Amino acid sequence: MRPRFAVLASIVAVLGIAALPAIADAAPHHNHGLTIAATPNPIITGDGVLIYGQLNSTSPGDQKIVLYHRINPNSFFTVIGTTTTSTTGFYEFTRAEGVVLTNRSWYVRAPGLTGNIHSRTAHERVAAAVSLGTPTPPSTGFLTNQPVVFTGAVAPDHAGDRVLLQEQTGPLGDSWKTLKAGRLDSASQFAITYRFKVPGDDDLRVLFNGDARNVAGASDSVTVAVQQKEKPDFTINTSAPIIGEGSSAAISGILSTPNTTTPEPSLNVTLWGHVQGQAFAPIDHAVTATDGSYTFTVSPTHNEEYQVRTTFAPFSASAQLFEGVRDTVTISPSSTASAVGSSVTFTGTVAPDKAGHVIELQRLGADLHYHTVAIKFVNASSAYKFAWTFGTPGNKTFRVHVPGGPDNVGGYSTPVTIIVSLPAVPLLPPAPAS
Repeated sequence: MRPRFAVLASIVAVLGIAALPAIADAAPHHNHGLTIAATPNPIITGDGVLIYGQLNSTSPGDQKIVLYHRINPNSFFTVIGTTTTSTTGFYEFTRAEGVVLTNRSWYVRAPGLTGNIHSRTAHERVAAAVSLGTPTPPSTGFLTNQPVVFTGAVAPDHAGDRVLLQEQTGPLGDSWKTLKAGRLDSASQFAITYRFKVPGDDDLRVLFNGDARNVAGASDSVTVAVQQKEKPDFTINTSAPIIGEGSSAAISGILSTPNTTTPEPSLNVTLWGHVQGQAFAPIDHAVTATDGSYTFTVSPTHNEEYQVRTTFAPFSASAQLFEGVRDTVTISPSSTASAVGSSVTFTGTVAPDKAGHVIELQRLGADLHYHTVAIKFVNASSAYKFAWTFGTPGNKTFRVHVPGGPDNVGGYSTPVTIIVSLPAVPLLPPAPAS
């Protein structure tokens, strides 16, 4: 097993919110007389940004402050706003939602003072927002060797760029394997067709690797339950291909005379099953009804593969059927109200036991899709704890996601909304001068 810090670094490297872009500093040299902070940083495209700081001079009040920005790949700064300082020299600028879409740099200056005071340059990292819709299966459902279409979009516009369809791998939810690449069309949308060779429950996402305009971004994952094609004379299906932890499903089908559709009544059949890494073993027995039908009720705690076989000779068996079990995740915020610069702690548990497994804090973005904003590991008690500091005011909605794996299908907590207020600028965390 890889060390945890290496695992976490490998995951964070593909999250746009955590990747460092290469941005040149073309602003004038600052002279420490004017501070600046941009919060939050990094952001997901379209998020609002608060820019604030303080003028440190002998007469800081009622001084003009000019805000400049530079957007990649431009090599020059332009003026985007002006304001005046408070009596103690504080200033603030608000960039509304839907304005900051790509990587950029900010600085401010006080042109009315001797020395034309400049702040340092603050570099804003902006992750692309990748959305992934519900995969489109054929009319027969998700079956092996049949085309499944994954569609979605990347914002802002990255027409012509490449995106990657990836499958979650690893027992701890700690890695992703690329299945296929696709290209964004003129509307910055993608459609990737993929055929699954092996049945099972797969968690998939689409990744945009980032460029000079945006750092990397990944979609939220979706789960696809892929089944083998049924045998016409010995069918098997489930009432729900994915169930919640602690729930039940009905495994049913019809046994017919080999190579016909004539029902086989009053025959003994046995339900066999196994979890990842173990051999098939008998679970339950039943007798077919007059129409050849059978039914078993199962309540697995982990993903399980089932097959129904005749108990006595002549022996025959159904196709294999996969039943996915979704993790249960709880969430509890320390408060449902906070302020910019303050923090809220999210705690909860995961069932069944997921000690050591990756867990993600997700926030609802301006595109109305959830995006991962922090990653940790489930502790030895199958519990977690996230602390989140707010950068802008408004209603912020969060949830917690446990990625899937061979043992279970990934699970989500219910969403929680935190109401965030904006205190006076002097009460915000101090803006650095350098």
